[in-house]
Amino acid sequence: MPPFLTVFLVVVPLLGQARAAGPQGPPPTLAEVRTAMGIPSQEDVRGQQDTVGFASTPEQMAAVWTLSQAPPAPESFGPLPAPGVAAVICPHDDYLYAGRVYRTVLPLVTARTVVLVGVFHRYRRFGVHDVLVFDPYRAWRAPDGEVPVSPLRQRLLAALPPGDALQDAAMHDSEHSLEALVFWLRHARADLEIVPIIVPAASLPRLDELAGHLGQALAAVMREHGLRLGRDVAVAISADGVHYGPDFAHIPFGEGGVDAYVKALERDRQLITGPLAGPLARDKVETLFATFVNPQDPGEYRLTWCGRFSIPFGLLLLSHTAQALGLSAPVGHPVAYATSVGWPELPVRGLGLGETAPANLYHFVSYPALAYTLPDPAGSQR
Repeated sequence: MPPFLTVFLVVVPLLGQARAAGPQGPPPTLAEVRTAMGIPSQEDVRGQQDTVGFASTPEQMAAVWTLSQAPPAPESFGPLPAPGVAAVICPHDDYLYAGRVYRTVLPLVTARTVVLVGVFHRYRRFGVHDVLVFDPYRAWRAPDGEVPVSPLRQRLLAALPPGDALQDAAMHDSEHSLEALVFWLRHARADLEIVPIIVPAASLPRLDELAGHLGQALAAVMREHGLRLGRDVAVAISADGVHYGPDFAHIPFGEGGVDAYVKALERDRQLITGPLAGPLARDKVETLFATFVNPQDPGEYRLTWCGRFSIPFGLLLLSHTAQALGLSAPVGHPVAYATSVGWPELPVRGLGLGETAPANLYHFVSYPALAYTLPDPAGSQR
């Protein structure tokens, strides 16, 4: 999450005032956005939005990686799939809260090239919707060293129809949901390459259209270069689960407390083991979308998962890509679940890491994690 309170407070109105329409004043300038970054972007290298909740030095990242393996483990749903998965859903909250979940799910991604599908928390502020937002950078900063943006990005952009995508430095600089995952992926694989995309509001038909175009383009490049889904290319979807409490204007079970906490978690689990799990299907994505937002007014929250657009788009992208490669529907496996209050913090405050928001029974966030595998043998991809 963003490093400064003034930036974090933007997220809460986005959650709590979902009915507001249109941009709220002129969009932030690139200079204004970079002033709020923990480590501002420089020239062709994206910097780091959050240096409080996320590691920013090699020592911090190494410590987080090690400490996140310590018990208690996140809630489990059974044996983990083998590394080399086609896609994951992973949270993006502060490492001291969600580190154990990152550590459980992200090592399952072993592909060198990762297409990152992130939340665009401030899409209203920028007045953007119905398009995919790519970055313009050569590389992204990470604690362990630069992460190059894959040449695949330009191939995809060139293949997309006009109006499907834009590239914008300020929009990506303002967002924290992708860097959170990049740092773990880079720690696990030094030659990582990324294709970062953030997803603003859109209707489900529009998300499906965008995913279809991008999936066809991605599959075409993969076939051209003999790349395989899971082995060479994977999709990582960034999304935290429920944001519960009066600060988020989401109190269906009361303002908070133990009873509200238990009920909110049970509702999350029903999604994790229900429409998010098993073979990917359009009707499951429709169910998710209608659970997260009002389909007739996608800017209106129903359930405050901040991945309300990144999850449907990311799953549709995975589905379209697999279909274009001649593969069967990918299969979802619930991997882990935790919350900001149900597990002890990682002991990283002494390393200079901290929290960017409170965690209590009246203000909590959940962390779902899933992996998606291919039922087809690797050799069947065309």
